Amino acid sequence: MIEKWPVTIPQLSGKRKRNVYVYLPDAAKENPDVRFPVLYMFDGHNVFFNEDATYGKSWGMKEYMEETGIPMIIVAVECNHGKNYARLKEYAPFTFVDKRFGRITGKGKTYMDWLVGTLKPLIDETYPTIPDRDSTFIAGSSMGGLMSLYAATAYNDTFSRAACLSPSVWFANQRLVRFIRETDVRPDTVIYMDYGSKEMGNHDGMRKKYTNVLAALMEKRVMLTSRIIPGGEHCEASWEEQIPYFMNTLLYQRD
Repeated sequence: MIEKWPVTIPQLSGKRKRNVYVYLPDAAKENPDVRFPVLYMFDGHNVFFNEDATYGKSWGMKEYMEETGIPMIIVAVECNHGKNYARLKEYAPFTFVDKRFGRITGKGKTYMDWLVGTLKPLIDETYPTIPDRDSTFIAGSSMGGLMSLYAATAYNDTFSRAACLSPSVWFANQRLVRFIRETDVRPDTVIYMDYGSKEMGNHDGMRKKYTNVLAALMEKRVMLTSRIIPGGEHCEASWEEQIPYFMNTLLYQRD
């Protein structure tokens, strides 16, 4: 079952409403006393329904969860569709300058402060969650993949595991690497990262930049899974194919 309801983030988009999608496993209806881990996801409009997806193709998470019966709640928040690169700014941990976009004022910290300080308490109050760090995960792709990496490091007291698909580590790469190295990250943190072989050419020096991030994470001694996807592309259809891989990592050796 998926519930869909509107929310506002005043500090980011004023009174403009966006949707929150909440997937509840069947076990939540069958046994109201059972509580579940929670996976937060970026670009929520692309996660479940083709009709809501930006390019008409979703990740198909609803079908995957129903077919596998995984006992997990998924909370997916729609991105900011505003003008002037609103999504890019909201999913940018740092301010940066790019020849294509100009100066992008990073609002990622503001977004994560809202998710951790406002949305998560609301979800924990409303749904049968296990609210602790060990049972709170985060995932996304592209800039959402970058934000998942940022969340797992900057908000490590909240998120124990993250899946970062095609993360935009081309963005402010040196600062990102320095940030990871300077941030306290628990060694029990689990991070999944992947990148498609066909999308490596989308940005200059991606193999080196991707490797730089991997090296920084290895220095933090986190439990890291990294994959280069043969023929993988920068699109929802490719990310859908990776669901079994990153879900296995998020749930590995959990009771």
